[in-house]
Order: sequence, then structure tokens, then C-alpha cells
Amino acid sequence: MAGISRLQSVFESGGFAVTAEIGPPMSANASHVEKTADILKGIVHAANVTDNQTSIVRMSSIAASCIAQSRGVEAVMQMTCRDRNRIAIQSDLLGAYALVIRNLLCLSGDHQSLGNQPQSKNVYDIDSIQLIKAVADMKNEGVFMSGKKSKNMPKFFIGATANPFADPFELQMIRLRKKIDAGARFIQTQAVYDIGRFEAWMKEVRRLGLHEKAYIQAGILVNKSVKSIEMTRKVSGMQIPDDIVERMRNSDDAEREGVLISLELIDKIRKIEGVRGIHIMAVGWESIVPSIVKEAGLSAD
Repeated sequence: MAGISRLQSVFESGGFAVTAEIGPPMSANASHVEKTADILKGIVHAANVTDNQTSIVRMSSIAASCIAQSRGVEAVMQMTCRDRNRIAIQSDLLGAYALVIRNLLCLSGDHQSLGNQPQSKNVYDIDSIQLIKAVADMKNEGVFMSGKKSKNMPKFFIGATANPFADPFELQMIRLRKKIDAGARFIQTQAVYDIGRFEAWMKEVRRLGLHEKAYIQAGILVNKSVKSIEMTRKVSGMQIPDDIVERMRNSDDAEREGVLISLELIDKIRKIEGVRGIHIMAVGWESIVPSIVKEAGLSAD
């Protein structure tokens, strides 16, 4: 039961963490998770395993995390508040930890109206900040949300998300502070395209001393096509400068241009004080992750 995750160890030893993503399939076939894990093995320190992303039914994040770890890739299991009440959440946490999952990313979850079953009922018994607090209390106090104490409680390395580009800026910073105060020890950000805005956000993070309380990972979304970046631009809370979009539109090789943009962003982000890692999101294009890690001079050693 004991022992910290590799991801936590990398952060605590002063390393620069590199993570990617594994999206579970809309089926009971494990081969997609196995194939993606095989691509990422030895390339990243850990991989996020998403939880019914975009509110579409997929293989459970717990099962997919176990499959990924069986292939040698440490999982960062995502858990959303959308589909479970506090009883189910705490039960799943006990089960996940018993299955040797050690990293947990706490999310509220996309609203069900965004998925392909908008008639489904959401739960949202608790929000992401309350979830973080519940996991931290299980870890540090050995207590459930009911107040009942128990032995052998899970001791997850707790993560959360942040969006440096959402408005109002002040409110987003308040939410980040609440997540860290609740117990989040690493933060993964929304995809970074606007370096100036991200630098301003990190300046405020440093002013508040939040980079000393939690490890900050900057998100990098790798775009494969013009359509991809134009669709990304429409997502609420995303900011993509016009010049980046035009580069993709004017390129004779959109795939390579998307990679070059990602590499340039990574290079700039690594120079910003307080950033402790990169989280690479290459949805549907996981095979490009090893090339990006290598060309960026990153390492999972």
C-alpha cells in the first residue's frame, strides 16, 4: 500500500515532469489502451487516463488506468464529479488505490449536454474543490466525508486543473488558490498558445507563492490539421493568437507545422519561472508524442 508515485518523485526531486494522455475507447476492447501505453512507455513519466471525456460513454478510467499500468505506463487517473455522488466517489477511490493507482486528477467534468446523451442526469453532488478536500482528508486524516475514520485509507498524489485564459482572471486565480489550499499538489493547465497571457498568469502565481505549494504543468495541445486548430479555437476558455492559426492555414504541411508550433511553445514555457512540467495532449495522434519529447529535448529518464 505504501510508496509514492514516480510522478510525485520526479516533482519532489526537482525534475521536469512530462505527461501525456490516454483516452479510453468507446468499447470494452483493451487493445486501444494497450497500444497507446506501448507508444508512451519510456517516453513520459505518467499518462492521464480520462474519465468519460466530453460526456461520452467510454471504458472506465479505473479499468483503463490498470491496463495502462500493466503495460508499464504510470497512470494519472482522472475522476469527475458529474456522474457519481460522494458515496460512489469514495468507493471508487478505495478501489483504485487498492489496484495500485497512485495519481489522481480531480475534475468537475464536462456537462452532459455537451455529449451524445444530453438527456442523462448529472450528479455534481460535490464539485472539484470539495473532491480535492475529500481525497486530502482521506489521505491526511484517515477520514471519510461522513466524518467516520478508517484504516488503510488511500494516499493519492492529488492533482487539479486550471485555465490561465478564462475570464475573469481574478476569479480563476481564486479557484486555483482554493484547489491548492484544499490539497492539490500538482496543477495541469489548459492548453497554452498565448505565451504573453500565460506569463502574466504565472507572474501572479509566483506573487501568491502558489508555485511553492503545488507543481505547475503547462498544457500543450498538438494540432494535426487546420480543422483541428480552428475547432480548438471555438472551445470556451481557449485563446489562440491569430498568427498561430495563420501559420497552420498557410503551411504546405499542416502536421509538421503543428509539431513545430508545439515545440516552440514548449521551449518558451520551459524558460518561465515556476513551471515544473509539460502535459502533452495529442488527441487521436498519440504516435507523435515520442517525436515531440525527443525534439524538445525532454526526457522521462
